[in-house]
Amino acid sequence: MATIVATSISGSGAIAVTQTTLTGTADTFTYRQGVTQTLIFTNPTAGALTPVIDGASSTSVSVEGIGAIDVSGGFSMGSIAAGASKTIRTETISAYLSGTIAITGGTGLVAVLLEK
Repeated sequence: MATIVATSISGSGAIAVTQTTLTGTADTFTYRQGVTQTLIFTNPTAGALTPVIDGASSTSVSVEGIGAIDVSGGFSMGSIAAGASKTIRTETISAYLSGTIAITGGTGLVAVLLEK
C-alpha cells in the first residue's frame, strides 16, 4: 500500500516534488474538496497500465437530463503506455472520490499529487 503525498505548489521558485511508486494494493491519496489538485501518473514500466481510482463510499450521482449514474466502479484513467504520462484534476472526478480512495491496476506507476 502506497500513500500519495501531496506537494504544495503555492510557493515561488523551484519546488521539490514528492513522487510515489504505486504497489497496486490499496494505493491511496486524500481528496481535498475546494483545493486545486492535479494527479499525475507516469509509467516507467515495460507495458501499458490502466489505473482505476475508486472511493469506497461512491455510489451514484444524479445528472440533470440523464438521471442516476453509477460511479461505484471507480474512474478508469484509461491505458497509460510504457514511458507515457496522464494527468487529471481531481475536482473533475469528485463523484468517484467519496470515502477512502483506492487506486488499483497501477502497479509500478509513479504518481505525483500537486496542490494549489
